[in-house]
Amino acid sequence: QVQLVEAGGGWVQAGGSLRLSCAASGRSFSTDTMGWFRQGPGKEREIVAAISWSGGSTYYADSVKGRFTISRDNAKNTVYLQMNGLKPEDSAVYYCAAKSAYGGTWTQKANYNYWGQGTQVTVSS
Repeated sequence: QVQLVEAGGGWVQAGGSLRLSCAASGRSFSTDTMGWFRQGPGKEREIVAAISWSGGSTYYADSVKGRFTISRDNAKNTVYLQMNGLKPEDSAVYYCAAKSAYGGTWTQKANYNYWGQGTQVTVSS
């Protein structure tokens, strides 16, 4: 059974940091593009960051550029999201997702085939 399991969410004060991880199992995701999405209350799920299979290319939403860093360790079948300078507006459920490297644009959630269950991030002011 293919699974993506997120961890590392929690509560933090504004300006603080969290590191999310997403461990994949069931098959190797070393050739997949991996993404982090988030969904706040009453909002659409939106792309936060994505990374190519090799880690050589990355994408960041404008709202997180310079504060968040996505990385991956293919040997561990794991992708990470380092979040620094957190703001209250970053509060959301964060999801990791996987898509084929040839399966459409990185920013469209419909192109992702596998999803984790999500982890809650809450940033207080």
